[in-house]
Amino acid sequence: MLKRFSSTATAAEVEQCMREEGYAIVDNLVDREVIDRLNQEIMPYVDKTPPGLNDFVGRKTRRTGALIARSPASRELIMNPLALGVTRGFLGHASTFQLHLTQVISLDPGQPAQTIHRDEAWDHYPFPMEYDLLCNTMWAMSDFTAETGATLLVPRTHLLPDEHEFEEKDALVAEMEPGSVLFYTGKIYHAGGANRTQDRVRHGLNINYTVGWVRQEENQYLSTPRELAETLDDELLKVMGYQLGGPALGWVRDFEDPLTAVRAESATRFLGG
Repeated sequence: MLKRFSSTATAAEVEQCMREEGYAIVDNLVDREVIDRLNQEIMPYVDKTPPGLNDFVGRKTRRTGALIARSPASRELIMNPLALGVTRGFLGHASTFQLHLTQVISLDPGQPAQTIHRDEAWDHYPFPMEYDLLCNTMWAMSDFTAETGATLLVPRTHLLPDEHEFEEKDALVAEMEPGSVLFYTGKIYHAGGANRTQDRVRHGLNINYTVGWVRQEENQYLSTPRELAETLDDELLKVMGYQLGGPALGWVRDFEDPLTAVRAESATRFLGG
């Protein structure tokens, strides 16, 4: 049975479960009203998103990004206090953390289960087991069930030092109601499940965070037009990457704070002494 928490769970409790199990589920963290707004805002874009071009991303799976620009409701989930608290603790070994990607993953009927994999496998670089780069979330936008293709997890595999192969039978199913969220590490073996229904699409909002010094999977600066970025609050902009990613990483112009790129009134915000 998978480990689950109520919406009153603390960031420390969820973080501890992630360190021990590789994941944690928080039930009904946001109201259905937020999910309804999210669905209303993003579905026109989902409907226009083409399916994947290979088996891994899913030939009956649609992946819709640029959510900060397209959905104000998604910004609420990106900045959810529990999500940020868990991420801040889990990635606290780095100077800063940032948004890694935003995407709605829609599994259409007939989509087979994805190959079980780790997310933290960039360019074949062997990251140390004791250093985590990712804190991932999957928010249920529709019912996550074994039939619709709920996320598959192989608990505690984030502790395995070597590469392994797992099959669907080895995994547990992260069933969730809309408004619930799955936290999981970049090292745990997981996959999208098989949608075995005839007429139901499984929609999940994938929001991942990473340490501030790596390149983001989704380019937030190009995904969000500057004129929109200028209207967003500072804290969201920092999570998007408008901050230093570490000592002397990411400054602009004359050694200035990255926020000055979208804040004319902050043009004198220098980083040097």
